[in-house]
Amino acid sequence: MKWRVVELEVHDASMNMALDEAATESVRKGISLPTIRFYTWKPAAVSIGYFQAIRDEVNLEICRQLGVDCVRRWTGGGAVYHDLEREITYSVIAPLTLFPKNIVESYRLICGWIISGLGKLGIEAEFRPINDILVGSKKISGSAQTRRGGILLQHGTLLYDLDLKTMFNVLNVSKQKISDKMIKNAEERVTCILRHSTAGKNEVYEALVEAFTDGKDCEFGSWSEGEISRASELAENKYRTDDWMYLR
Repeated sequence: MKWRVVELEVHDASMNMALDEAATESVRKGISLPTIRFYTWKPAAVSIGYFQAIRDEVNLEICRQLGVDCVRRWTGGGAVYHDLEREITYSVIAPLTLFPKNIVESYRLICGWIISGLGKLGIEAEFRPINDILVGSKKISGSAQTRRGGILLQHGTLLYDLDLKTMFNVLNVSKQKISDKMIKNAEERVTCILRHSTAGKNEVYEALVEAFTDGKDCEFGSWSEGEISRASELAENKYRTDDWMYLR
């Protein structure tokens, strides 16, 4: 099976989610190859899981003040703060037949590619079901998955650096004022590349590309005109709309 790799690119939150959906449609129709993509978010954004209520999860007023985007994902899982400089996000979009039927095992397979990439940087990591990657018992990566129409979409983040204060401000983690104790408690549960390596962000990205493509027949490609057109339509008419944002 041949794969397409779309190299690291930058989009706003709605376009990032729309590209995942547009690619899912084109892979399902056999128009596009199974796809691995890497991307970041500009401006910074909060994405919430499909089943979440945004007002419960996100401090919308603080997001407006800071210029932080909000978007509802197509996948489940929890609210995530995405920072342009402090993470790399990936998506894997391919026929279900390429993955184990068991959901945990499919997470284990794809998360294994991230673990391999971290290994290339000298960072020892482990998979923790259902969808987390830990370094020294601290979370460094989380993922979410959906399976629709015979296609698996999994996307997730790898933390390069941490900005816990902003993260806590934009997420409704606690109604209390952000405290040093709260941040310290989070630092005991979350980690990032820079706590374990001096690798530059581009070096991390290259390690991920190498690990994700290892053993696969890959070609580095770009989006088709049809995918860009469809993604632009989805971004405008779905992901940026209040109907979608306030679905729950």
